[in-house]
Amino acid sequence: MTLPPIALTCGEPAGIGPEIVVKARLALGETVPFFWIGDPGHLPEGSDWTEIATPTDAVSVPKGCLPVLRHDFPAPARPGLPAPENAAAVIAVIARAVDLVMCCDASALCTAPIHKKALKDGAGFAFPGHTEYLAHLAGVDRVVMMLACEALRVVPATIHIPLSEVPETLTATLLEETLRITNAGLIRDFGCARPRLAVAGLNPHAGEGGAMGREDIDLIAPVLDRLRAEGMEVAGPLPADTMFHAEARARYDAAIAMYHDQALIPIKTLDFAGGVNLTLGLPFIRTSPDHGTAFDISGRGIAAPTSLVAALRMAWSMAGKRAQK
Repeated sequence: MTLPPIALTCGEPAGIGPEIVVKARLALGETVPFFWIGDPGHLPEGSDWTEIATPTDAVSVPKGCLPVLRHDFPAPARPGLPAPENAAAVIAVIARAVDLVMCCDASALCTAPIHKKALKDGAGFAFPGHTEYLAHLAGVDRVVMMLACEALRVVPATIHIPLSEVPETLTATLLEETLRITNAGLIRDFGCARPRLAVAGLNPHAGEGGAMGREDIDLIAPVLDRLRAEGMEVAGPLPADTMFHAEARARYDAAIAMYHDQALIPIKTLDFAGGVNLTLGLPFIRTSPDHGTAFDISGRGIAAPTSLVAALRMAWSMAGKRAQK
């Protein structure tokens, strides 16, 4: 079975997206077929690209040449300076890519970084970020963010909220849904027949028997007990400070953390350049490089495509596993 290529959105034109996509095409060659949706005028001067009429045309584009599904923008790209008039087009590219992947014209979606404030200021973007907008477009109420690299997969149960709001946001329902979606994603997209999940406690030492907080005993443990009774392989709640060394990581397929930094500090320490952000729970595959727009270095030609290459490779691997089902 021949899979259609991956759809890659342009992201914020004023960031490093346009330059790393050209580098990613050169790095991947023909091993991962993908096409870029965006304005070719935003690509670095001298880039080797060709316009395609349909996603299928991408597979016949010569090695090293970037296939572009053209989407014209009203303003040029100025490195480090997002143009408000381009905000609506950035959003439209994401919606266009979702349509393509939902119609099976693309095997997966990979998204280049956006700048949420630029979209809010320029087009009234009403979503906290990419993930929430994709869930809206797909008609899905609940999705899960996973960060993955060769050494670790980790999922934060709560994401972009102040630490002071974590205890009230972290409910039994939220935790259970996060665990179920993660378990299903590991089976479907990573080939784990029986996923092993390790769940961090909220408090230091997982509460130390209630001496440092009752959430681990009263909230987290009952959820884990219930899922274990159903047959899921779930360990925890575990002290987060002993979950991420090499010996501990060998005992699970994914770690579930209770808040943003508890999850992201370990993976960014292990593989800062090669981490991939992916969304579980959508009706399609979505990956993204685990970095932002990097306005401070955009346009200088020094941005590395490492994370984007990893995101495209992971999307292609996941598409292959789904095709085997």
